[in-house]
Amino acid sequence: MDTLQAPLQPLADNLESETYELFETDPVKYARYQDAILLFLKDRLAQGRAAPFVVMVLGAGRGPLVEAALKAAQRAEVEVQLYAVEKNPNAVHALRHRKRRDGWDCVEVMPGDMRTWTAPKKADVIVSELLGSFGDNELSPECLDGAQRFLAADGVCIPTSYTAVLTPVSAPGLWADARQGAAGGGLADLETAYVVYLHHAFFPCSAFKDCFHYQHPNWEGKSNDRCANLDFEIEVDSLVHGFAGFFDCVLYGTERISIHPETFSVGMFSWFPMFFPLHHPQYLTKGSVVRSHWWRRHDAHKVWYEWAISEPAPTKVQNLGGRSWPIGLL
Repeated sequence: MDTLQAPLQPLADNLESETYELFETDPVKYARYQDAILLFLKDRLAQGRAAPFVVMVLGAGRGPLVEAALKAAQRAEVEVQLYAVEKNPNAVHALRHRKRRDGWDCVEVMPGDMRTWTAPKKADVIVSELLGSFGDNELSPECLDGAQRFLAADGVCIPTSYTAVLTPVSAPGLWADARQGAAGGGLADLETAYVVYLHHAFFPCSAFKDCFHYQHPNWEGKSNDRCANLDFEIEVDSLVHGFAGFFDCVLYGTERISIHPETFSVGMFSWFPMFFPLHHPQYLTKGSVVRSHWWRRHDAHKVWYEWAISEPAPTKVQNLGGRSWPIGLL
C-alpha cells in the first residue's frame, strides 16, 4: 500500500519470471477471459460457423491466456487451432515446456513480436492482456493495431474496448515520496505517473471521468494519439496533489474487467491505480472547478502523456515531449 512503482514497459523490457508468476495467481482476470472466449465461441457456433476456430494469443507470456482459451473451447465442445505469440525468449521456453507437459496438441508456440510476426492464416479472434493501469499505458493500442492485419474481416479482438478514467486525489504522502526521488531525482520525479495501491488517499470529487477510449479492431487506422479536457467540481475543501487513473475494459459482450472504483472486478489484483502528480499541489475550495488537460502523443520511438491544469490557476505542461517519462515502442 502507498508504495510508488514505475509502470511496466513490456515492449521495451522482457518481464521477469517473478512478475509472470504474480500475475498468474490472479483469481479473477483469467476466469473473466475464459468466460469471454467461451461467449465468443458460442456466438460463432450460433452463427452456423464451422470449427476449428483460429485463436491467436498475443503476448502469451507463460501461458495463462492459452490455458483459458483451451478451457473455453473444452466448455464449448469445439476444436480450436491456437497460436501463442510471445517475444520474450524466456517465456517462449516456458510455453514450449507447457505444450509438452500439458499436451497442448492444438497449440503452436510462435516466438516473435506480434507487430512484425508473419501469421500462417487469418484469426477468428485475437486475445491479449496488454492493458496497463491506465488502460493504454503499456501500448496495447499500438500492439493490437500492428497485429490486426492477420485478423479475419469479421474477426474479433478480446478485449474489444477499454477506457482510461481520472479523478483528482489528495495524497500528501505519495506526493512527498514522488518529490523525494521516486523516479531517480530531478524533474522526472513529478513528471512520471506511478502505479500504486492507494491507501492514504482522499478523493475530493465523487466524479470519475472518462479520458481516453480505444476500440478494437481499429479497421479505419485511426491515430492512437488522444487529447481530453476534463472538469471536476470539488466537493470539499482540499489540497489536490494530482490525479488517480483507472481503466474499465470490455473483453467481449457482457464480460469485462475493471479497476474503475464504480465497476471494480472484486478480487482482481493484477492492476493497481496510477498516480499522476502535479508539480505544485493545488488548494481548492468546495464548489470550485479544476479544469485539467490530457494528451497522449507519440513519435517513431516512444509514446508519452502530457498533463496540465488551466483553472483555477494555469500550470506548465508536465512531461512535455516525453522528456521525463517516455514509453518505449522498440
